[in-house]
Amino acid sequence: MDKTGLANWLSSHGLPSEVIIFLFAMVPIFELRGAIPVAAILGANISIWKIYLIAVIGNMVPVLPILLLLGPASNFLRNHSKIFDRFFEWLFARTRRRIEAKIEKYGALGLMLFVAIPLPVTGAWTGCIAAFLFGIRLKYAFPSILAGVMIAGVVVSIVTYIATYGAAAFINIF
Repeated sequence: MDKTGLANWLSSHGLPSEVIIFLFAMVPIFELRGAIPVAAILGANISIWKIYLIAVIGNMVPVLPILLLLGPASNFLRNHSKIFDRFFEWLFARTRRRIEAKIEKYGALGLMLFVAIPLPVTGAWTGCIAAFLFGIRLKYAFPSILAGVMIAGVVVSIVTYIATYGAAAFINIF
């Protein structure tokens, strides 16, 4: 079942569109980048501003726990399981390869820009892994990820709105 099928199934079973948007925004890979288009697919009768706000909040809910628990959890699992050790080695190497130059050169600003790129696997979840890998402290990582999510949300909202209603309708909302 793809994301639109799941969203339609949840909607047909009485789950409000706002909850579906929020839940999709929390899920890795989909995140805000999938949640906002899902709202359009559902035909949710919700303002673009409310969809944006719900998606940003939903996308940010897992960020603080991930930032706080990724280090201790990965260390524990790596020390107690060869399978988890290999998994985290693969995950961390893959993440490091994708963004090392940006993060090392620009630090928290690079993290924000990375998260802001509205492409798959550049969202808040990967941003948390990058912050952990490159030792960006929580007080810098969280606001950088939030700013990146907010920027990505604006871009995805504009593209989704124009794709759904047309450029003329987008201009009229202002």
